[in-house]
Amino acid sequence: MLSLHDTTTGERAEIEPRVSGELSLYVCGPTVYDVPHLGHGRSALVYDVLRRYLEWSGWRVEHVSNITDIDDKIIARAAESGRSPFEVAAEYEDAWWAATDRLGVLRPTHSPRATEYVEEMVGLISRLVESSHAYQAPGGVWFSCESVPGYGLLAHQSLDSLRSGARVEVDEAKRSPVDFALWKLAKPGEPSWPSPWGDGRPGWHTECVVMSLDLLGDGFDLHAGGIDLKFPHHENERAQAVALGNRFAHHWMHHAFVEVGGEKMSKSLGNYLSLTDLVDKEDPRAFRLLTLRAHYRSPMEVTPAAIADATDALGRLDSLARRLDRLATIAASSSGPASRSAQHDSDALDRFRNFMDADLDTPRATALVFDLIRRANASLDSGDAGTGSRLGTAAFEMAKAMGLSPAVDGDEVPPEVGALLDQRAAARAAREWAASDALRSRIAGLGWTVEDGPGGTQNVHPSR
Repeated sequence: MLSLHDTTTGERAEIEPRVSGELSLYVCGPTVYDVPHLGHGRSALVYDVLRRYLEWSGWRVEHVSNITDIDDKIIARAAESGRSPFEVAAEYEDAWWAATDRLGVLRPTHSPRATEYVEEMVGLISRLVESSHAYQAPGGVWFSCESVPGYGLLAHQSLDSLRSGARVEVDEAKRSPVDFALWKLAKPGEPSWPSPWGDGRPGWHTECVVMSLDLLGDGFDLHAGGIDLKFPHHENERAQAVALGNRFAHHWMHHAFVEVGGEKMSKSLGNYLSLTDLVDKEDPRAFRLLTLRAHYRSPMEVTPAAIADATDALGRLDSLARRLDRLATIAASSSGPASRSAQHDSDALDRFRNFMDADLDTPRATALVFDLIRRANASLDSGDAGTGSRLGTAAFEMAKAMGLSPAVDGDEVPPEVGALLDQRAAARAAREWAASDALRSRIAGLGWTVEDGPGGTQNVHPSR
């Protein structure tokens, strides 16, 4: 049974879905005003791994992740660049999808945009005003946090504590410093929509409420996002839904930051690295592997040394895949050793499931994968192809469950190289070592590298 750390209780909870075998998941998506940074990439990967593991385990996952395409930051970027906010949002939404596609992140089941739900948001705000949970004041409409019992649940703080620690904003129209904007009246030149309170646009905290309830229904299973969203964003979402009598999300899950020198990586601090640059310069799988090596509730740092180490580890994954593919090719043409289709190591798969079910313990699950790779190579080196194939196949199955696949596509050995490999195998069998070395050199001249094991097995791959 999958269990996750639930933010509301601060403890691990078993995830008992609303519908058996199905998970309804809402993940707060990006505000598209700039290229994504590594923190955005980690967020996408954490929940991609969760989704992939559940689907690998036989679950059906309905995954909703929104696009905030109207916001103060988008408006500011549009003013700086002399474009419309909609042009800015479209450009950076494209950048977001391009980067996450490169990471191998599955597209959400639904990706609603805020601008598609303005009418529904106006309706929700109207109901909050009518029920005295919100009030109109100069500048727009505000939510009254004091009207909702238990406000501060996700922050694990009382309303009095939050009120005393709040920064008093310039807008004196608010009744309490913790109250937040539901509707902002438009300023000259800003995009706007009609409402009973005047033309304007919705506040950020309202969009996810209407989207999640519309697409997943009340009482959906899991609401997730970065730890920085826990308060006030997610608390403010919850407050609006609860004020209107909704159960809202059954569980809440939050992941930690990507950090630089112990600080959160963010655009506002100016210490972020572009996710676009990273996937252009490095193997995108290296960032996924770094994400897997850090538990989702722990901070992670991305350094050149860490990326290099992850890339080296991926080389071991890819090398074993090519080695077993070569064995499968030999087995298909002769009575050679066992192929990649060998039975999985069931005990190892059980250990993997136990790690993943225990609050998505990807560090231990990933360590298991690479231990199996080490053991598989040792077995192949000793001539035990059956054990090597069984261990390697289990490692690849686990890696696949976390979205980490070996890069072997496009590495099919061309006929001329295959012919030379056959000649070299015959030379080695006849112990004609000089001829074997000469053939290795000819193969290298065609851009391919040959690896030999003590047991005489071979792996061939494009020279890097």
